[in-house]
Amino acid sequence: MGRYTGPVCRQCRRAGEKLFLKGERCYTPKCAFEKRRKTPGERVPRRRRMSDWGLQLREKQKARQSYGVLERQFRRYFSDARKLPGVTGDNLLQLLERRLDNVAYRVGFADSRAQARQWVLHGHFTVNGKKVNIPSYRVRTGEVIAWKAGRLDVDFVQQVVRTVGQRPLPEWIELDKTAMTATVLRNPEAADIDAHIETRMIVEFYSR
Repeated sequence: MGRYTGPVCRQCRRAGEKLFLKGERCYTPKCAFEKRRKTPGERVPRRRRMSDWGLQLREKQKARQSYGVLERQFRRYFSDARKLPGVTGDNLLQLLERRLDNVAYRVGFADSRAQARQWVLHGHFTVNGKKVNIPSYRVRTGEVIAWKAGRLDVDFVQQVVRTVGQRPLPEWIELDKTAMTATVLRNPEAADIDAHIETRMIVEFYSR
C-alpha cells in the first residue's frame, strides 16, 4: 500500500475530528473540516452503532494518519512498543513522538508533519552536525536538531525564523530561537503528548 495522496481533510472528516494535517490552516475559518463535517461518501450514512472492532480500527487509523505513517510502519512501531517495559499504548506514542519529522514539527520548524517530512527528505536538517534525511529517524536524549549550513538564508526558512516559538513547546525539547536549534532533553512521557488518541483501543485492535 502506497502513501495516501488524496485530500487530507477527507481523513479528518472520516475520523470525525480535526487531525491538524494542514498545520496552521486547520486553526483558521478556511479549514475544510469546519465547512463540511459530513462523513465522506455519496450515500447518507446509516445511523447505527459502530462495532467495537470499528471503533478500534478508527482509532488506529487516526493515530497512523496523524503521524503520517504507513500501515506496515505503524505495525512495526506497535511491535517495538510491546517489547518495551511499561504501558504498550504509551510506549507507542513515545516512539512516534521521537520521529525526526515530528520533532521538527513540534518545535515549529514546519507547519505540519507532512511539511516537516518533506524538508527532512530534502536534507534541510542535521542531527549533531550530520545531515539526516530519514523522517523516521528516532532522536535520542542529548541530540541537537539544526538547519543545514546555508539554509537559514533561504526565503522559506526566513518565514520559519519569524514565526518559530509561537507554538507551545513540549517540555522534553529545548528550543534556541537565536541559533534555530532544538535539543532533546529526555524521552517524551505520556503527560507530554497532547494527542487525543485512545491507545487502549489500538492495543485491543492488534491483540485480537
